[in-house]
This record gives sequence, C-alpha cells and structure tokens, in this order.
Amino acid sequence: MTTGRFVRQPSRFRDHVSADGSTPFQAEAGRYHLYVSWACPWAHRTVIGRRLKGLDDVVGLSVVDPIRDVRGWAFTGGAYVDAVNGWAYLAEAYLASDPAYDGRVTVPVLWDTATRRIVSNESSEILRMLDIGFDDLADESVSLYPEPLRPAIDELNERIYDRVNDGVYKAGFATDQAVYEEEVAGVFAMLDELDERLSRSRYLLGEEPVETDWRLFPTLVRFDAVYAVHFKCSLRRIVDYPSLWPYLRDLYQRPGIADTVRFDEIRRHYFGTHPSINPNRIVAVQPAADVSAPHGRA
Repeated sequence: MTTGRFVRQPSRFRDHVSADGSTPFQAEAGRYHLYVSWACPWAHRTVIGRRLKGLDDVVGLSVVDPIRDVRGWAFTGGAYVDAVNGWAYLAEAYLASDPAYDGRVTVPVLWDTATRRIVSNESSEILRMLDIGFDDLADESVSLYPEPLRPAIDELNERIYDRVNDGVYKAGFATDQAVYEEEVAGVFAMLDELDERLSRSRYLLGEEPVETDWRLFPTLVRFDAVYAVHFKCSLRRIVDYPSLWPYLRDLYQRPGIADTVRFDEIRRHYFGTHPSINPNRIVAVQPAADVSAPHGRA
C-alpha cells in the first residue's frame, strides 16, 4: 500500500514454453503442470485457456484449497492434492525454483516437471503460452490471439487489466476514501464503455471470443457475487447492464466453460481470507441471477 493505494506485486517468474525450441522450455505432452485455485480470477483465465485449446490431457492440473492460512495456498487433501510433487503448500514450488524467494505466493503457477522449477507465475503470459506455445499439441481451430487482431487485443487488454481486472482490487483494498472513490469510478467508466461496445458487437473484437474476452470473463462472473459487496464496487451490478449481462451469459454457456466456474469456492475464498475487509468471515449469499438463462446474442 502507498498513500492508501493497493499496488500489486509483480510476477517473479517470466519464462516461456515454446513449440519451436526458441526457449529452454520445449512444448511436450505431460511435461508441464498447472497449479490453480478455482477461486482466483487470474488462475481462472489459464484454466479456460487450457480447456479451450484442448490441452486437458497435455498440461496437468492441481487445485489448491480456496481457504489460505498464514503459509498461503495449501493442499489440504481430498480435491486439493498435489499428485505431482506431494507438496503441502504451493510455497514449496517457489522455494524449489528460488530458495531466496520471499514474496507472496500466487496462483496460477506453470511448473516444469523436467527442470523442476516454475516456468511462469504470470497469468497473462501463461494464457498466451497455452494459445500459441504448444503448436500441434493444441486445438488449432481455436485462436485466442489471431494475428490480425493482435494490436487491438494488446491495447484493450491493457485498459481492461488496469480499470477492471485489477481495478476491483485497487478499489477493494484502498485504505483512503478518496482513493477508493477514484478507483471505483474507473471501474465503472470502463464497464460502461465495454457495455456500449458490446451493444454493437457480439464479442469485444468481433464475432468470436478472443483472449481479451476470456481475460474479462473471470472478473465479470465474480462481480455481483463478490466485488459489488466485498470490494464495495457497488455503483451498478453486471445484471444492470443491457449488453454486459447477456454477454457474460453467452461466454458462460460456451462449451466447457460453466464447469470452470465454482461459485461456492469463489465466495468461500474472498469472504473467508481477507480479515482486514471481512473480519467475521461472513459469506454473503449468492445473488439470485441465472447465468444459464438464454442470452439472445447468437
């Protein structure tokens, strides 16, 4: 925090998987493993990329418990087991990669079983790798970063990240009233712009969803259930927007996506792990909004 502002820790590991041998991390089936939380929006985008690119059998997946203790993300048994390394805490991956690491332990993590180190803990770059780094191991009929749209994708990604993806956190963790109000205004100015844009186009950049849509989706799907209440982004709800609300339902109903949205884990995590915001850890009831209702955007 600086003068009441939330400042996100930069990602520490920024290497890349490549199909052409241009990096030390060659694309190979079974070599890489993705560590995620169903609750985390940054991890969610990588789960979606893995699913859309048909990489479920190529890149392994382990899930951490949505409730963190003082040691961070944990494998507590049952559905939350690390079958690759047998770790109890995800922090062990960070220390195996850099014994001097002393920053926050975050998800997602893309782990290399060959070199036994983290390739990347930067969600945007992992998503990009899943799209263009695995070549013929992936479903080439799906392109999340098509070449003709790359400048537009990069430009819109940056603004959505600053105002919406990270904007809700900058509002929620602000410790100054003026800073909070400034950040909330930025969130809704961007949502208003996106709603108007979607009144003219089925998806953000055309008639097929691309990387930008799937980076926005995890924030939108959490917005009314968490951010509107927990992070005080309360000016409007997504269900109040004439285009964003059906657009959200449209994305949710695309094949394979609904299964990646775990509302119970999302709500348990946010309301149960931020004592500075919610000291009694009361979990807000889920809004009565049906993401499976017809969207009418086809």
